[in-house]
Amino acid sequence: MSRSINYNASPLLTSRAPVWRSKLVVGVIALSFGLLGARSVYIQVINNDFFQRKGEVRFARTLELPASRGRVLDRNGLILASSVPVPSIWAVPENVDRDPVRLQQLATLLDMPMVELERLLADEEKGFVSLKRQVDVTLAKEIRALGIRGIYQREEYKRLYPEGESAAHVVGFTNVDDRGQEGIELAFNQDLAGRAGSRRVIKDGRGRVVEAVGEDVAPVDGRDIQLSIDSKVQFFAYQKLREAVLQNKAKAGSVVVLDVQSGEVLALANYPSYSPARRQNLSGEQLRNRALTDSFEPGSTMKPFVIALALEKGLVKPETQIQTAPGRLNIGSATISDAHPHGVLTVNEVIQKSSNVGTVKMAMQMQPRDMWTMFTQVGIGQKPQLPFPGAVSGKLRAYKTWRPIEQATMSYGYGLSTSLFQLAHAYSVFGRDGELVPVTMLKSPQTLGGVRVLEAGHAIEVRHMLHLVTLPGGTAPKAQAMGYSVGGKTGTAHKVEGRGYADKKYRGFFVGLAPIDQPRIVVAVMIDEPSAGRYFGGDVAAPVFSETVQQTLRLLGIQPDMNVKPQILAKAEPESF
Repeated sequence: MSRSINYNASPLLTSRAPVWRSKLVVGVIALSFGLLGARSVYIQVINNDFFQRKGEVRFARTLELPASRGRVLDRNGLILASSVPVPSIWAVPENVDRDPVRLQQLATLLDMPMVELERLLADEEKGFVSLKRQVDVTLAKEIRALGIRGIYQREEYKRLYPEGESAAHVVGFTNVDDRGQEGIELAFNQDLAGRAGSRRVIKDGRGRVVEAVGEDVAPVDGRDIQLSIDSKVQFFAYQKLREAVLQNKAKAGSVVVLDVQSGEVLALANYPSYSPARRQNLSGEQLRNRALTDSFEPGSTMKPFVIALALEKGLVKPETQIQTAPGRLNIGSATISDAHPHGVLTVNEVIQKSSNVGTVKMAMQMQPRDMWTMFTQVGIGQKPQLPFPGAVSGKLRAYKTWRPIEQATMSYGYGLSTSLFQLAHAYSVFGRDGELVPVTMLKSPQTLGGVRVLEAGHAIEVRHMLHLVTLPGGTAPKAQAMGYSVGGKTGTAHKVEGRGYADKKYRGFFVGLAPIDQPRIVVAVMIDEPSAGRYFGGDVAAPVFSETVQQTLRLLGIQPDMNVKPQILAKAEPESF
């Protein structure tokens, strides 16, 4: 027989709980919710910046979206400088796995002392630490294979320079942050660099992007720069210059090739040079763009301008005879000499044999202001209108300060200074029938108009004189070019040392044009301190001119204007300097 249970008879259920107890429980619960609410207000409103910053340090990242740097191209579209994507290694210190074995392996791969790696990873407040920039792909794979948490890779751009040493002084280079440091890379950095973009993201503990925050700012790639340089002409000119410097045991050398019709620079090379991709332990000697940054007394290469001025003023004609015997001329207490006595010379022969006495006799018939104006009009003492940093203006003192002896020595290139580039540009006035054309390093689609400096007939007469310099009886038969007529002027100058001139230190020059009747190019060559026994410009610089002219005109498609046969080279006349 079943028995019913009376639950209401339980003393626990029938006893009455005190009212204060229930109120206490409700109060505790309410207070808890109040504290949570107050904490929420404190975190989200009052001290929001601190906690927001902490959250961002842990999970929010601003990723840079790098812009691709523009290419540097030669006149034919061949690449002189370009950027390629490469990995870089970075870390979030707070997330890095501190396994000492794997960290030591990482330090070894990075070629970094362990103590240096530990120092970089010590500050856990940093959300980003760069460990090594622009590593090769194989190394990046080995680092990824270690699987160290907190170590990441991202893509950057590295600059490549296919032409290496030959075009180094033209193109220049960038630093690891892809900013131009020298040459065209520096001069046109703003155009080449473009503008980096950005992307704000949230990452998880493993470094994976889980959410994008805000709008992306797209990168703007840099624009390409197309130069007037012909990479084939540049390479050939550099190689011939290098051979001449080494053969003559010289300190250095430079060569400039200009298109006299367009004003474009086809080549500009210096030796010693450097590889833009390997710049460790570089010296100033290697980095200097000597053709633009070094100034010097140009010696006898100035004589054609004095002769041209004498023709302009009607003082002489090409056949005018000048007595240069006995090979000496006194100006005050100073004596000006020729290499050896010539006797009576025509104006043509004064240039052909490089007579100081003959040149000075013509110069002293002019006013200093007239010579100064001529030199200034062809760019002497004027900074070249090129974007290169460090290009010098040279030195040409005000004509009012000239003494007679200074006017005399300036007529054959002492007492003033110029760069090789300025000298090449000045000679373009003879190639353009008396006009000085503006020069450019950028490819020009059209022929630019020049500034009239000489009457066309007088420029042509001087060009004929320059042609005689390269023939038997002249100072530079070694300048003759296979298949092409040429003309130019030698120069040999003592180097300045201290307050005077060094006895056995010289610079040898040759500046000339080709083909002589319808010039297309000017080539200027300088060999600094040749020490193998020969130092005259006709011996050390003229051969570089000859070979550069032949190669350049062929590449430009200029037909030979002479029979293609070996030239008969006579012994060069000794040059006065």
